[in-house]
Formats: sequence, C-alpha cells, structure tokens
Amino acid sequence: MQWWQRLKKNSLARLGAIILLCFYTIVIGAGFFAPYDPYTPQIDGSLLPPTKIFWRNSQGQWIGPHVYPTTLGPTNLETGERELKRDYTQPSPIRLLVKGTTYNFLGLKLDRHLFGTTGAGYLNLLGTDEQGRDQLSRLIYGGRISLFVGIVGIGISFPLGMLIGGISGYFGGVVDTILMRLAEVLMTIPGIYLLVTLAGVLPLDLSSSQRFLLIVLITSLISWAGLARVTRGQVLTIKEQEFVQAARAMGARPLYLITRHILPQTASYLIISATLAIPGFIIAESVLSLIGLGIQQPDPSWGNLLSLGTNASILVLHPWLIWPPALVIILTVLAFNLLGDGLRDALDPRDHRF
Repeated sequence: MQWWQRLKKNSLARLGAIILLCFYTIVIGAGFFAPYDPYTPQIDGSLLPPTKIFWRNSQGQWIGPHVYPTTLGPTNLETGERELKRDYTQPSPIRLLVKGTTYNFLGLKLDRHLFGTTGAGYLNLLGTDEQGRDQLSRLIYGGRISLFVGIVGIGISFPLGMLIGGISGYFGGVVDTILMRLAEVLMTIPGIYLLVTLAGVLPLDLSSSQRFLLIVLITSLISWAGLARVTRGQVLTIKEQEFVQAARAMGARPLYLITRHILPQTASYLIISATLAIPGFIIAESVLSLIGLGIQQPDPSWGNLLSLGTNASILVLHPWLIWPPALVIILTVLAFNLLGDGLRDALDPRDHRF
C-alpha cells in the first residue's frame, strides 16, 4: 500500500497520530490513569497548587519520592496569596499501581490506579479546583466527552451526507435540484449561532450529558450539506465509469449501485474529511461549555474546565486551572489537522512528496 508508506514517512502526521493515540488511550482508561475520583473533593484542599514532590524527609534522609498532607493557610495581605501548610510528620510515598476503587469506560470495576500515594497526602499534579477536586482527574475524565463528541458527530453526519450526495449525483434532475438547494440553505446557517440558540431552548431539566448529546444530534443532522455537495460532484464522474455501467447493465438497482459501487470510491475523501471535521465538534463543545450552555458542573469537560478562566482572580492567582485544558484542546485540534493533512497527501495519487 503506497499511501500507507507515504503516510509513515510524514513525520508531522505520525506526531499527530501519536498524540491522538495517547489521548484516546488515557480517556478510555480514565479509571486507571486518573489518580482520584473527579467528583470527590479533598478536605481543606480547595485551590491547592500542583503538589511539590520531595525526595528527602524533614531530617534530610533519602526516602524516595513522597508528598506531605497540604492545606491552605491564611491569606498573605501583601501578596494576596494564601500560604501553604504542610504536615511534615506524615510523609506519603508515591507508588505505582496503588489500590483504589473506580470504574473504567465500560463500567467495569477496577481496584488499581496507575499512580498515587500510600498515606494521608494527596498527589495533585495539576492542583485542585475551587471545590478541592483533583484537576488532573477531572481533565482526564472530561476528555471522554470532548474527544468522543467528534466521533459521535461524524458518525451521524457523514453517512447521511454521503448517501444524500450519492442519490443527488446519481439521479440528477429534479431530485438533484431539490437536495442541493436544501444543502445550500443549510450551509448558510452560522454554526455557532445555531448551537447557542439550540442550547438556550432545550428543557432545563435535562442533564448536561443529555443536553449536549441532543445538540450534537441536531447539528449533525444539518451539517451534512458540505459533504453532500462534494460527494455529488464525485458521483457525477464515477457513475459514468465502465464498472458502474456494467453493473447497471446486469440489472443492479440504483441504491445498490450507489452504496456498493459508487460511494466506496469516495472513501479516501471521506477519511480525510472526517479527520478534519472532528476538531470542529470538539471546539463547538468547548465553546458551549465555556459560555455555560454545554456540559454543566459537576460533570467535567475540557470546555467547562476552561470556563474558570472567565474569573480574573482564578486566571491570575491560580493559572494551573486554566493552562492544562487550554493546552489539551489546542494539541487535540492540531493533532487532528496534522493527521488529516498527512492523509490528504498520502491518498492523493498526484502527490509523491512523502
């Protein structure tokens, strides 16, 4: 497979694929990779900065990586910051595969975390939020919604767009005119304004997950237009080729021809478009959650974790709450774009640069 060889030689595409593979592996195994329950607050642990890891105890003896129970003390009136209070009498060693009950992506019970502490101290690598919840655990669990919302979106919109585009291009005439005029109308609707409008009119008693899944379902049902137009153009060319004419002469039905002979010829375009469309759904989730219309607290998502940045005091005094979700959103969108560009170059028979 020449396209696969060209893709493997594209270092940027490989980088994007590695980043996505790591992210999806972590969020699927969130119960194992996250050190704590994302909904459980720590006692006296609100707005703690990233935990400092020590290697020697208070007497200067080497005891390996460990942390100490940490709480926030009174506010320093000069700097506006709260002082940290550590209990140096209770060193808590950091260990791999520590015990802890949680559940994986399929709801199966787990009794181990990848890492954690054996003692009273907590290892908050990204600090804690205003409720005292571990920020790293919420970031990992929040990735389940933010990463898979794109998969759900293209799983609905792409089959619909390909089928409608295939029917339009194959039959032509009045069918083509009606379907393409409908597609053009849908393409004129601004996506973000539609999302905000839908989020505002949904019932208030819906859970945050139900609310956003409903929004994704509705927007997916109307976002097929662009794909349908491109698919139509490809079908107009493919349907005149000899293998399609031969199948038609043998009595193949139109729907069979479209789904079994014509649309599979557009697979390379579909793969590229799907890869490049997923970031749009991720950004949509982030924007809606950022403005309070998507996933609601206490359920985590990258968008509502980022919404804490609207508080100026959080942004200035507790930046560890803002940069991690912003960074993973940027990296995910960039990785999908790098992979999509690599696939486009690899699958283009006219491009042999890689």
